Amino acid sequence: MSEICSKCGLPKEICACQTIEKETTQKLKIYTTKKRFNKLVTIVEGLKGEELVSATKELKHKLACGGSCKAGYIVLQGNHLDKTVDFLVKLGYPKDIIKVG
Repeated sequence: MSEICSKCGLPKEICACQTIEKETTQKLKIYTTKKRFNKLVTIVEGLKGEELVSATKELKHKLACGGSCKAGYIVLQGNHLDKTVDFLVKLGYPKDIIKVG
């Protein structure tokens, strides 16, 4: 017997809760800024809760860089604007909610 999702009541194999959450997410904003010693960092704003932690882990792994998630935003070491957008789209976020700038 398969497990049942507590949110939608469907079996875990066909549960669409995470996909629906990603589609209804507020706008994501990606930009670069300079931090200590004039080093560039890439900032991703707009993710919340468990999405924030899992996206941080995936982005750090895929981009082969260091980083962290603090106070509702992701900080990635280095200039990764284009690659970050591509990987977020691959993770399931619609391109039209992602603003680069």
